[in-house]
Amino acid sequence: MPDPKLNPIDQPLASLGGVGRERLTRLDKLGIRTIGDLLWYGPKRYEDRNRPNKIEKLRKGDIATVTGVIYAGGVKRIRGGRSMFEFIMDDGTARLNCRWWNMPYMNRYYKTGDTVHVHGKVSSQKPLTMDHPEAEVEEVGEEFIHLKRVVPVYRLTEGVKQRWLRATIWKAVDIFSEKVSDVHSDWLEGDDGYWLSLQEAFKGVHFPEDIEQAAIARERLALEEFIQFYCRIKDKRQLFQSKIKALDCSGNDRLVKPFLSSLGFDLTGAQQRAWIDISQDLAGPFPMRRLLQGDVGSGKTVVAACAAVRAVESGFSVVFLAPTEILADQHYRVLSKWFEPLGIKVHLHTGSKKTLNDNDAKQFELEVVKETLPPVVVGTHAIVEDKFSLENIGLAIIDEQHKFGVEQRKKLVRKGSYPHVLVMTATPIPRTLGLTVYGDLDCSVIDELPPGRGRIRTFVRAPDSLPKVWEFIKGKILEGRQAYIVYPRVDDQGSGNIKAVNQELETVKSNLTPHTVGLIHGRLKPDEKEKAINGFLRGEIKVLLSTSVIEVGVDIPNATIMLIENADRFGLAQLHQLRGRIGRGSHDSYCILIAGEITEEGRRRLSVMEKCSDGFMLAEEDLRQRGPGELLGKTQSGIPDFNFGDLIEDWILIQKARALVDRNYKN
Repeated sequence: MPDPKLNPIDQPLASLGGVGRERLTRLDKLGIRTIGDLLWYGPKRYEDRNRPNKIEKLRKGDIATVTGVIYAGGVKRIRGGRSMFEFIMDDGTARLNCRWWNMPYMNRYYKTGDTVHVHGKVSSQKPLTMDHPEAEVEEVGEEFIHLKRVVPVYRLTEGVKQRWLRATIWKAVDIFSEKVSDVHSDWLEGDDGYWLSLQEAFKGVHFPEDIEQAAIARERLALEEFIQFYCRIKDKRQLFQSKIKALDCSGNDRLVKPFLSSLGFDLTGAQQRAWIDISQDLAGPFPMRRLLQGDVGSGKTVVAACAAVRAVESGFSVVFLAPTEILADQHYRVLSKWFEPLGIKVHLHTGSKKTLNDNDAKQFELEVVKETLPPVVVGTHAIVEDKFSLENIGLAIIDEQHKFGVEQRKKLVRKGSYPHVLVMTATPIPRTLGLTVYGDLDCSVIDELPPGRGRIRTFVRAPDSLPKVWEFIKGKILEGRQAYIVYPRVDDQGSGNIKAVNQELETVKSNLTPHTVGLIHGRLKPDEKEKAINGFLRGEIKVLLSTSVIEVGVDIPNATIMLIENADRFGLAQLHQLRGRIGRGSHDSYCILIAGEITEEGRRRLSVMEKCSDGFMLAEEDLRQRGPGELLGKTQSGIPDFNFGDLIEDWILIQKARALVDRNYKN
């Protein structure tokens, strides 16, 4: 029985009637538990069954809709206890046999002389036959559900048939669509264009008069999903801001000004704009929650460093989280060089190195040394997972944030008393994902590169061109440059065509004699990785063989060549990250992508890399090719689950929804 206390569409599905316990269990697998879930369960596609095919033109294998008159029919008994119901229909051009096995009761529904509409696949040519088609008798005054219209086709699960689900949704739309609460309709009044009401949209999306109406209805429901999503974000943010007061990191420039003067270069316009955003957040009434986006090499680290110095001069310590030991070590070296002349101590805390000891922490905590500035601690997951503690954390900086799970970020924040949080990524985020997955963050974008950088040229080559490539690399090494060579695997897994660093090391050494070749990958011990990176940094190693472990955290301006073998095994975003390891100095750089026999999709992806160096454009293309789930990874549990909204195509709708909520939302 329906519960009178519940909103009608929040009623459990059983209240609709005609849905037994077994089907309730099966629908639960599709996420359908209430009437509302059923209404929001969108078709995956449509079939236009309103234009019948001529029987005379049908051939075996065709999927077709046919309208005609039943010429003859009946039940036949077949050996083995089976039965077959069959009728023969005629549309004036030819005849079609329609048959159903072990369904003798159908003889009650279809009679000679009835006009019928049939949709199915032609299973036999002689005689022309459809097995188990969808069929409906035309009756005056009755509306068609499955035929003679644009028909919705839904995603199914085992034990739920298309025809039954379609009829059930028809019933739900008929009874409940008028009871849907359209609370945001006022927001759309006076908006450019015409928007359906939610009631009209549910009818139009499930049982449209034509494909155009279905598209208009989908847009309205997608917009509603995005509006509801942003309302939840507003709720969450307002609740957070009502309970949490920001730590005062307004500072006084006593350290920031000397820091900026000591850099030896000016911030770009984009860096300055990002720093203004961040400094205003740090002085604001609520804890900062900001995403700093920028293409590889755009200078995010120095902007984050400004934030760290501002927090320290305000009397707070800083934690700086990186996803790999290589990147943590890189930040540790750079920040130490920048900060220690200012009297700011930088510590490293990774799985293999911990420079911050108990005495350091206690000394600051007890203020034994009054002039000691709060420290900056750079680390990896060890900061989150270990019994790491640091008093008075004012700012948490998370680099390459997509490498961390949502829960890990929450754990880090809990180690302080709601510190300001700055998350950074050098993996450009497609606009739609930036507005949804990170919709609860304010966003700053660094969209220009520092001046004086050399060009990066990208080339796609076949494996048989490798001898020329080796000669090219040797020539560049003689000019004083260095090179990376990247493989998709550490060890050969017997797949034949996919190369691995351990198996290719001797070949590369032979091809590049007499130049020194180093090796780095994720399975090496930390001291072995450090030895390889430091050797490359000092120029003792001329060529560094690697897996994708170097995609972040390696900044060596003298490296100008990136050779990537089996390039088709990498996604666009990862290829762009790897390419970002070169082009960091004044010399021109060269990225060479080696790929053999690849799919058309793989060829298109590499062609995009060859033509485009804009990380944000590549991110959009990567989203189209791979979808949001694969692009962000399993750790990103914040991916919204929209029924009608499309994260790839609905950029304009997402913008509109966010603007509507910003303008109209009141808690």
